[in-house]
Amino acid sequence: MTGGGSSTVDGMLRRSARRAPDAVALDYGDRSWTYGQLDDAVSRAARLLRDEGLTPGDRVASYGHNSDAYLIGFLACARAGLVHVPVNHNLTGEDLAYIVGQSSSALVLADPALADRLPHGVRTLDLRDGEASLLARLPATEPYDGPEPRSEDLVQLLYTSGTTARPKGAMMTHRALVHEYLSAIHALDLRPGDRPVHSLPLYHSAQMHVFLVPYLAIGARNTVLDAPDAGRIFDLVEAGEADSLFAPPTVWIGLSQHPEFATRDLTGLRKAYYGASIMPVPVLERLVGRLPQLAFYNCFGQSEIGPLATVLGPDEHNGRMDSCGRPVLFVEARVVDEAGKDVADGTPGEVVYRSPQLCEGYWDKPAETEEAFRDGWFHSGDLAVRDAQGYFTVVDRVKDVINSGGVLVASREVEDALYGHPGVAETAVVGLPDERWIEAVTAVVVPKGEVTEAELVAHAKEKLAHFKAPKRVLFVDELPRNASGKILKRELRDRFADS
Repeated sequence: MTGGGSSTVDGMLRRSARRAPDAVALDYGDRSWTYGQLDDAVSRAARLLRDEGLTPGDRVASYGHNSDAYLIGFLACARAGLVHVPVNHNLTGEDLAYIVGQSSSALVLADPALADRLPHGVRTLDLRDGEASLLARLPATEPYDGPEPRSEDLVQLLYTSGTTARPKGAMMTHRALVHEYLSAIHALDLRPGDRPVHSLPLYHSAQMHVFLVPYLAIGARNTVLDAPDAGRIFDLVEAGEADSLFAPPTVWIGLSQHPEFATRDLTGLRKAYYGASIMPVPVLERLVGRLPQLAFYNCFGQSEIGPLATVLGPDEHNGRMDSCGRPVLFVEARVVDEAGKDVADGTPGEVVYRSPQLCEGYWDKPAETEEAFRDGWFHSGDLAVRDAQGYFTVVDRVKDVINSGGVLVASREVEDALYGHPGVAETAVVGLPDERWIEAVTAVVVPKGEVTEAELVAHAKEKLAHFKAPKRVLFVDELPRNASGKILKRELRDRFADS
């Protein structure tokens, strides 16, 4: 291996291992890894992947639930010069096949329980179970001693939904993610003595890149859970094994409504991070009232920027609970009109970014890349206002993407599925306010003949991943349109917001 001149994702772990090899880096289930052990496992896994015939630049998809093996697989790809492709483990059918195929992944690291969902003929390697799994084969594999990747090399394709039915793979370099890690450490007050618990899916860029890898970079002890289980989180807090938690508003809502929330001793929880979708102010007020010692941080951004772009710190919440804060260390943001000119403070416009954290564009989609990167700025598609102090507040979306529980759903894809049912004459899919999901995928349908809500939801679930299917179906006689015939989705959202 070369001398380590490049700034790389796996290099963050390597430096932590050299500083404190015997400190515990990761707890998962009944396994604990010191920094030295974790770094060694990553090197052996990198060698294993290269011994499988993979060469620098090859894409390796990862299709599994949270585990220590999932993290080792990602960091091993980074060390071996491969491009990691995280895949939502809820995806099936055409959605799953599209990402594996569009990325041209040469191998899929998969949980055995999920492997039978993959397209026929796809080459797989078990992540963690059985004698032939990645974890089981590490002791017999020599550590990787090949050349390091360069900071400008691709390390991950982060697939993000847009207004069309097909997602786009944001091309992230080592350089971009390392800058984002430094922004996260600085803006979120991450400290080596923190005890973070990571319970959101590691395929999601926020959990992996805003919290887990930055915490590994500074030498903290991390606990990874399979899922955000309230009882387990409460146990860890009471035992002094967790004092920091990131979760989207849907999970915070679930925690606040849990029967034990009012009775368990949660005073050990010091830092609460939320993001991925808008936190309702009443929910935030309820959490603050129950846990006044808790420091809340609002994290905002999108996959293309690593994903952290702005943060609202705990000392900035008073009077600004609806704000997403100000740009982080390595991000420059503006609010512009359709011509790309700055708008006055307090005026809605599109947020555009310039940053070393940004992706290089979209994998094999030159037209979409050219559209998003114009005049030296990345156009986010988010509509926001900026105040005189530099705080941003997101007020709407330029694109018709629904943020349901922190997962982006393209409305057009749901509409296309519903149009395949003979009982649908017309439909428009929008996100409506929801206590649990923040935005619930809602289909407004002009029926053709006799059709029920249950029929349409069942039909959608046959065509789509279940999280994309409508939570509700509303029937109307006609859809509102403007003079050019375009459906007015904002009018639908306003009309049915309180229904």
